[in-house]
Amino acid sequence: MSTQRIVLFLLVAFAVQSCDLFRPKQEKEAVARVGESFLYKEDIERLLSGNVSKQDSAVLVSNYINNWATQQLLYNNALINISEERQQDLNALVNEYKNDLFAKVYKEAVVKTNIDTVVLSVDLLKYYEANKENFKLNEELLKLRYIHLGVDNSDVDEVKDYLKNFELEDRQKLDSLSLQFNAFSLNDSIWVKAAQVYNKLPKLTDRQRDKYLKKSQFFELKDSLGVYLIYLKDMLQRNETAPLEYVKPTIKQIILNKRKLEYIRNFEKEILTDATKNNKFETY
Repeated sequence: MSTQRIVLFLLVAFAVQSCDLFRPKQEKEAVARVGESFLYKEDIERLLSGNVSKQDSAVLVSNYINNWATQQLLYNNALINISEERQQDLNALVNEYKNDLFAKVYKEAVVKTNIDTVVLSVDLLKYYEANKENFKLNEELLKLRYIHLGVDNSDVDEVKDYLKNFELEDRQKLDSLSLQFNAFSLNDSIWVKAAQVYNKLPKLTDRQRDKYLKKSQFFELKDSLGVYLIYLKDMLQRNETAPLEYVKPTIKQIILNKRKLEYIRNFEKEILTDATKNNKFETY
């Protein structure tokens, strides 16, 4: 390529680039103004989701603009009417909150990345045994099997026998009949709150409670909505020690919280130590 052509090419390229440099940038579209502060269209676009009608969108946008304007006006008036000393105090509080918020989010991210969230069964048991006095029940717990049948169900007697015996064959029979049940719960290995069970039954009289609410007790209740068959496998009263399996989630959370607090304490100490070593922190 000749020198003349190279010079011509560079001139054209420069001219094109210059056009881009001097082309005015697209200005933001303002939707409201208070003094020298502007609210732009892009600031309110997040309010306009596809699931909101045009009428609702208009109301949302109008309310948002009015709230924004109110806050701006209040802020501007505050700058005029609040003393400079008080403004300094408020700015200090804002900066302190900002620092706390950033530090909190950062620590949470570090903890989430580094903390071990596996809690072994042996650790759960160890904590439970050492703190049993802290796990007293404040309500009754039950282990039970429960079936609610319609008033005119013809298989009530069979279902009673299956529910009482509850061998493998009985469980299979119950499974085959389960479409007839209005409601049922056959997992008698888990503890449930008694109040949740009582809400599904006709109200028990004091006499019925004394008669029926015992371990390994079967009983039947009736009302206009049907027949209720209950086999009460086990129960715990208020102020008794909660079983380990019931409080496992609570204990796990306690252990994880302890790990988290310990990790954060060590992490903060390390940050301070490193900053001192690297001359990023010093006291006078």
